[in-house]
Amino acid sequence: MSNYDLNYRPDIDGLRAIAVLSVVGFHVFPTLIKGGFIGVDIFFVISGFLISSIILNNLTNDNFNIFRFYSRRIKRIFPALLITLLVCLIVGWFILFPHEFAQLGKHVLSGAGFFSNFTFWSEAGYFDNLAETKPLLHLWSLGIEEQYYIIWPLLLYLIWKKPRIIPFVLLIIFIVSLTLNISVVHRDLVAAFYSPQTRFWELVAGSLLAYFIFKKQVSTAVPAARSCEQDTEHSLARGTVNKPAALYKNRLTSGKTLFQSASYINKKYYILQHVSSLMGFILLGISLLFINKTKIFPGWWAILPNIGTLLIILAGPRAWFNKVILSNRILIWIGLISFPLYLWHWPILSFAFILKGDHIGIKAGLMIILISIMFAWGTYSFVEKPIRLNQKNFIVYLLILIMLVIALMGFYCNSKEGFLNRPFWKNFNEVNAQFVGPAWQYTQNDTCLNRYPFDEAKDYRWWFCMTNKNKKPTVILLGNSFANQLYPGLLNSKLFSNETILSIGTCDAAKVDKTKSVDISDPAFPCAGERPIHQEKFINNIIKQNVGSLKYAIIAGLFASPSEDYISRLKRKIDFLEKNHIKVIIFLPHLLFNKDVKSCIRPFSRSTGCISDLKERNSLTQLSQSVIKAISKTNPNVVFFDPNDLFCDSKKCSMTDTNGLPFYRDQLHLSEYGSIKLIDLFEKQSEKNLSKTIITQA
Repeated sequence: MSNYDLNYRPDIDGLRAIAVLSVVGFHVFPTLIKGGFIGVDIFFVISGFLISSIILNNLTNDNFNIFRFYSRRIKRIFPALLITLLVCLIVGWFILFPHEFAQLGKHVLSGAGFFSNFTFWSEAGYFDNLAETKPLLHLWSLGIEEQYYIIWPLLLYLIWKKPRIIPFVLLIIFIVSLTLNISVVHRDLVAAFYSPQTRFWELVAGSLLAYFIFKKQVSTAVPAARSCEQDTEHSLARGTVNKPAALYKNRLTSGKTLFQSASYINKKYYILQHVSSLMGFILLGISLLFINKTKIFPGWWAILPNIGTLLIILAGPRAWFNKVILSNRILIWIGLISFPLYLWHWPILSFAFILKGDHIGIKAGLMIILISIMFAWGTYSFVEKPIRLNQKNFIVYLLILIMLVIALMGFYCNSKEGFLNRPFWKNFNEVNAQFVGPAWQYTQNDTCLNRYPFDEAKDYRWWFCMTNKNKKPTVILLGNSFANQLYPGLLNSKLFSNETILSIGTCDAAKVDKTKSVDISDPAFPCAGERPIHQEKFINNIIKQNVGSLKYAIIAGLFASPSEDYISRLKRKIDFLEKNHIKVIIFLPHLLFNKDVKSCIRPFSRSTGCISDLKERNSLTQLSQSVIKAISKTNPNVVFFDPNDLFCDSKKCSMTDTNGLPFYRDQLHLSEYGSIKLIDLFEKQSEKNLSKTIITQA
C-alpha cells in the first residue's frame, strides 16, 4: 500500500510526539485535555510495530541475536529510567513522610524490575493514596511494554522456523487479549487497566501490522534492508547524520525500501496513503475529544486510538499528513525526547502536587511542562544518546549492575519503613503515626466477615465490615466511609467502652437515586442501580436479628444539600430504627477541605490551604438546618451532632490541631486521631445523656 523505509520513519517520531504531548497535557491540564491518556495506547501500538519490524527484518537476514536484542533494549531503556528513579529517591528523602518514602521505595523496586503495573494494581482501592502523590505511577505502562518485550521476541524466535503459524499465533493472542479486555473491564476496571493480559492486544496490533508489511516485502521479493536500530545507530556514529531532518531525507530518497520498491507505488496506492493517514488522524482526534474518564476504558473505546495509530503508520512517510505534519522538525525533536519526557513529567508534577497539596494552576502547569522538556532534552543528549551509541559490551553490564543497586535501594527503603529518623523528620513521628500502615485499617476484619457474610460484597470496590467483639452488636454505624471513619473513635471512647460496635455497609441507600445511571469509572459506581437496595435489605435483616441488643444507630455521610426525596428516604430509615427501639444519632456533614493535609505539615512546604475562614462552615451549618427541621418534626427524639466544632473556633477552621496533629488523613476523611478527638467532643457535648439534642434545633 505504501512506500516504506523503516530504517527511519520521521512520521513515527512525530506520532510519538503527539502521544507524549497528549499524556503530558492530560496530566497537567486534565480538565482541558480530557482524552490525553490515549497517548499511552498510541505508544503501545508504535512499540509493538517497531519491535516486531526489527525482529522480523533481522530474522529474515539470519542476523537476529537474542542477547544483542536485549542488550539494545537495555541501552535504550535503562539510562533515562535509572536517572529518574535515583532523582525520585533523592527528592523523596527530603520531602516525603516516612510512610510515603517507604511506598516510594516499593515503587522504585517495581519500576526497576518492570512490574509496576502489578504493584499499582495491588494498591488500587477506595482508600488508596491519591494518584498525584505517587511519583512513579506512570511506570505502569513501561512495565506492560517490557513484559511484552520479554515474551514476544522469545516466542517469535521459537516459532520462526514455522513462519506460517506466526500470523495465527498473533491473531490468537490479539483475540484472547481483546476479549479479556472487553469482558473484564465491566467487572474489574482496575484489572483491565493494569493487567498485561488485557493490554497486550494493543502491542500485538502493532506487531500484526509489522507482519503484514513484512509479508508484502516477501511477496514483492524486495531485498531487506538493515534494521532501523542498526542503520540509525551506524549513521549517527559515523557522524553522517547531524539532524533528524537530514536522516529522514536520505531515507525518503532511497531507491528501495524495507518492504516495497518505489516502482510499485502508483496513483491508486498514493491516494490510499492519504486516505489512510487522514482517517487515522480523524480517529485520533475523535479519541482525544470524546474519550474521557467517564467512559469505560480501555474496553471498546480503546479500539479507536489503536485503529487510528495503525492507519497512520500504514500510510507511510509519504502521506501528506505524515510528511507535512508529523515529519516537521519540532514534532520530530519532541518525538526523539519522548521517552525521557514521559519519564520526567509525572514525577515533577507529582512532587509539585505533594508540596502544594492541591492541583496546580495554568502558570505552574506550563512551568512544569517547560522543566520536563529541559530535563528530557538533557537526559537524551547527555545520557541516553551517548550510551546507546557506545558499542562497548561492559556498558550493558554496568547498566544492569546500577539498576540492581537502585532496586536494592528501593527495597531497603521500604524495609526500613521510610527511615523514621531522617533529618527534618525526627520531630514528625507522632504525625507520621497517623499515616502509617494500610491506608485505612478499619475497613474489614474476619470476625465481622464471618459473622455477617454478604455474597454481593465482592461487587463493591469497598465493603465495610468491622466489629470489636464476636457478640451481638449494641451500636451500629450506618452510612458510607464517613460513618466508618468514626469506628476508631468509638473504640477508644469511655462512653462506648463496653459496647459491641458494628460498622457495616458502604452505600447509604437513603442517598442513592437508583434511576440515575452511573458509569463504572465513577467512584459512585458501586452505589448505582439495585446494589444499595440489596445492601439495605441485608443490613435491615441484621438489625431485625439483633433487636433487643442494639441500642444506638449512628448515621453519618449525609448530603449537605439534601433533596426532598433524600429526606423522605432518610425518614423511612429512621422510622424503621425507632420502631425497633434503637436510638438514632445523626452526625451532620463535616467540612471537606479538598486539600492534602500532609502538604501543610511536611518540611519545605509553603502550603497554607489547611486553614479556612468560617464562610464554608457557616454555609454548611445553614444547609444542615433543613435536615434538622424536617426530621425533628416527625422524629423529635433523633440526636444531631455537628462535628465541625472540632475543626473550627470563633475565627477559623483547620485540618490540624494547635500542635500540628492532623484531624484528617486525606482530603475528605478523618485520621484515627481526628476520629478519637471527634468522639471525645461528642461525649463532652452529650453530657452522657443521649436523649438530649446536641445542637439547638432550629
